[in-house]
Amino acid sequence: MSEGETNKIRTGFYIEKGLLQECDRCLAAADARSRNEFVTKALKYYIGYLTSRNIEDYLLQSLSSVLTSTVHDSENRMARVGFKIAVELSKLAHVIASSHNIDEEAMQKLHLKCLDGVKRINGAVKFEDAYKYQKREI
Repeated sequence: MSEGETNKIRTGFYIEKGLLQECDRCLAAADARSRNEFVTKALKYYIGYLTSRNIEDYLLQSLSSVLTSTVHDSENRMARVGFKIAVELSKLAHVIASSHNIDEEAMQKLHLKCLDGVKRINGAVKFEDAYKYQKREI
């Protein structure tokens, strides 16, 4: 007797007749020599499945926590960079406004033109494009 066989105990359980017939049909596919071996393999497989689901749930929770933290950190970094850019842009706007004499109507037209342009290029503003545009208008 092998060690695995010495650890076995005899037990009884009820099983549906159709399920038992299906087990008998699947003995060869399961590479089992008996119903006992088939049921043992099936139980080990199902226990492994349940255990892996518990591990999967734990890993998904851990992964979710890590991803949430990473996204939150990225949002904070992007917000800080956006704030710094806004400060620099505000400084530039004040310097330009103080050195140029632009009336309200021209300012409104410029605003609408820039709004339309930024929408059209989906926010990908390039200094070179603005430079070329301004040189053509002069």
